[in-house]
Amino acid sequence: MEKNFIDELKKKLEQEKASLTKELESFATEDKNIKDNWDAKRPNSEGTDMEEKADEVEEYDNLLSLEHRLELKLKDVNLALEKMGSGSYGACEKCGKGIEEKRLLACPEARLCIQCNS
Repeated sequence: MEKNFIDELKKKLEQEKASLTKELESFATEDKNIKDNWDAKRPNSEGTDMEEKADEVEEYDNLLSLEHRLELKLKDVNLALEKMGSGSYGACEKCGKGIEEKRLLACPEARLCIQCNS
């Protein structure tokens, strides 16, 4: 792959990382002990009635699901950036062949080629 293409993808990945981090920071705190792990902030339900507590629990449950999806995406983005640094970026983790440039443009954190992802 050409250096300009890699640089373009690196820029996209860094922007995606910043965006994911910002979104996670809006409702979670980063776990300093475990890499790429975040913890959704628990609601403070002291002094609220049962209906409000139920709403807060439901919202917290939704945030946990969102946190998990964003964590996984951020982990893939960080892995792609690490691979760029080590020179192994763009190779399918399953078959070892190069991942198609069109796929990398659409999803720069892709870990598998189209054939292995199907």
